[in-house]
Amino acid sequence: MKAMVMTKICDLRQERTPLEFIDVPKPTPREGEVLLKVLACGVCHTELDEVEGRMPPPRLPIILGHQVVGRVEEIDRGTARIKVGDRVGVAWIFSACGRCTFCLSGQENLCPDFRGTGRDADGGYAEYMTVREDFAYAIPGVFTDVEAAPLLCAGAIGCRSLKLAGLKDGQNLGLTGFGASGHLVLLMVRHRYPNTKVYVFARAEKERVFARELGAVWAGGTEDLSPEKLEAIIDTTPVWKPVVEALKNLASGGRLVINAIRKEEGDKDCLLELDYPAHLWMEKEIRSVANVTRADVAEFLELAAEIPLKPEVEVYPLEEANKALLEIKERKIRGAKVLRIG
Repeated sequence: MKAMVMTKICDLRQERTPLEFIDVPKPTPREGEVLLKVLACGVCHTELDEVEGRMPPPRLPIILGHQVVGRVEEIDRGTARIKVGDRVGVAWIFSACGRCTFCLSGQENLCPDFRGTGRDADGGYAEYMTVREDFAYAIPGVFTDVEAAPLLCAGAIGCRSLKLAGLKDGQNLGLTGFGASGHLVLLMVRHRYPNTKVYVFARAEKERVFARELGAVWAGGTEDLSPEKLEAIIDTTPVWKPVVEALKNLASGGRLVINAIRKEEGDKDCLLELDYPAHLWMEKEIRSVANVTRADVAEFLELAAEIPLKPEVEVYPLEEANKALLEIKERKIRGAKVLRIG
């Protein structure tokens, strides 16, 4: 089968084609697994972090991709819920142990043996992949393949972030960064919290324009002060500066939720600018989001179909995965980027 394979860690400013378009053996499902013919796979900033070594996979070579939509082509013994021909999705959570305290309490996202799709196991930048049946999700028929793909990560993690923010209808919400996850959160808020006003902070003017088009009442730069204080802010950036700036706009008793799998070291000095009275006093709270659970993904897919929530997508063929990653690096983003494979 054809796949875009990561064989080395490199800087995209110097190596613009980090993934190789090559033939690799077609995987065979083991007990309890299904074989998927991949139809589409979203491209995420996390894959950029893997390629550039900020979050290196534990082994190379590896096939990236954790927003996968595929058609079940083969099942092994031990599967019962999924049938050949079903269209299913695979998210960031590839597997968890199922036995630890976290798994047994519904927090499998915190499992010490959590495995990420496309990091700890081969993902969806390929014509085929395998996954355990109980970590695959039925895709609602209202979505096309490329519409469904971003929902499996950007949407699911955005939904979890919104849940952790504790937002109530009528309270003000801020979004720092406005890519795949941010734009889906805004669309969710418009449906679930009709009286809530959304304020967007983004460094690129085209992102601010996009936010206003989708219903943000205000969009400014990362360091701007919002017209009103915000009861909750969700940060989706990979850097620290927006966190410091966001705290200035947070209302007393407000909560800042950091929706990022990592933060870059380059701007860490800005944390020295933290001023306790201005940034943290008055019972302001900071909380991080770690991975997703299967329940998060299933809940969000149901909500997205109910709305229905159709993400803005830019589509590329599989062999142009390098181009999609480079455009994320260069901040050429409008919505979500998706590889069409089937």
